[in-house]
Amino acid sequence: MPTALITGASRGLGASIARLLAPTHDLLLGGRPSTELDNIALQLDGATTWPVELTDADELAAATEAISELDVLVHNAGVISWGSIEDTPADEWRRVLEVNLIAAAELTRLLLPALRAARGHVVFINSGAGRHANPGWGVYAASKFGLRALADVVRAEEPSLRVTSIFPGRIDTDMQQELVAMEGGEYDATQFLLPDTVASAVVAAIHTPADAHPHEVVLKPTGRR
Repeated sequence: MPTALITGASRGLGASIARLLAPTHDLLLGGRPSTELDNIALQLDGATTWPVELTDADELAAATEAISELDVLVHNAGVISWGSIEDTPADEWRRVLEVNLIAAAELTRLLLPALRAARGHVVFINSGAGRHANPGWGVYAASKFGLRALADVVRAEEPSLRVTSIFPGRIDTDMQQELVAMEGGEYDATQFLLPDTVASAVVAAIHTPADAHPHEVVLKPTGRR
């Protein structure tokens, strides 16, 4: 079977993508070492944990060295940040950009030979914040606008690869609950996309026949369940 590497696979959207890809792919499940990551791997046949700190350049280089061919790379790992520009110090910009953008760029760079060997597919899980920047979202939006640019450039520079950016609206996850709490709002799960809904769109893009190249997928919640 083809092989897929999914970062941020221990919970939320990453875990949903892993479950839906498991029937057709051997999986490398990326994430920090945790019981959650181990449990997902145990649930899925052909899945192997890939416990790597994405912001550690040496660790990342060592972990990718043995991957000689890779059919699918899903960049799902990310962190959130919320606050005004006035209240956001430089260290927070560095933290968010390091995880959401720089780590994705470096992982892609290291895996380009393996992706080229398989004529592979790179999927960047972006956000509505990667298309429209709103008050309070400066740092996060900057990281996601950068991720969109990264995807566009990889697509242009690597004609043998397919590169897809997924732009979902807000998703009903633990991370979303943290964000709503930061904003001081009341959490209403019905206003957000289900993780499996977004995962289905990701997997559909991956399964798109080879004669088509899905560049971008935009999903917005309807408020209906």
